[in-house]
Amino acid sequence: MTADPRIQRSKDAVLGETQRLLAESGIGRVSIDEVSRRSGVAKTTIYRHWPSRSALLLEACSTMGEPLATPDTGSLRGDFTVLASQLAEHLRDANWAAVVPSIVDAAERDPALGELYTRLHDAMMAPFLSVAERGKKRGELPRGARPAEVVATVVGPLFYRRWFSREPLDSAFIKAVVSAAVGVGAGVVKR
Repeated sequence: MTADPRIQRSKDAVLGETQRLLAESGIGRVSIDEVSRRSGVAKTTIYRHWPSRSALLLEACSTMGEPLATPDTGSLRGDFTVLASQLAEHLRDANWAAVVPSIVDAAERDPALGELYTRLHDAMMAPFLSVAERGKKRGELPRGARPAEVVATVVGPLFYRRWFSREPLDSAFIKAVVSAAVGVGAGVVKR
């Protein structure tokens, strides 16, 4: 069954305006009223497709960029390099990078937004955890290694560099981070 093109246009307009509002002023200032005003779509129509502000925000945030694809290069190092490169690309995107801090901030004060943040975070980390688990099964990580901790050693430096040191997220940095993570995961401490 083909969706009505008018419905799709309305949904696209609502999501587009929601994403613009998120990028302009953060998650705390996105309201159904303002999305309706800016998109020209009636509030009743918005609520027909998204029963709550949180549902709209979840879809808008989830569609702000291509989801991270789970690679299978044959090695943990290769998979982490592909994923870290994809994440770095997202972090270099001005809209995406403007929205994430506002979600983290809002999640600290609003339980509904906290749930939104958890769902977005879980979706973003799922490919990393998948390749870490696969690498562990292939023996690329020791038996006692915790995939979530290994993933944190890859992802953490990318976020730090984007929002704190503001240094470039280039391929040399990504390779160094992945090498350190795979080495630490294998019990090798690099100095």
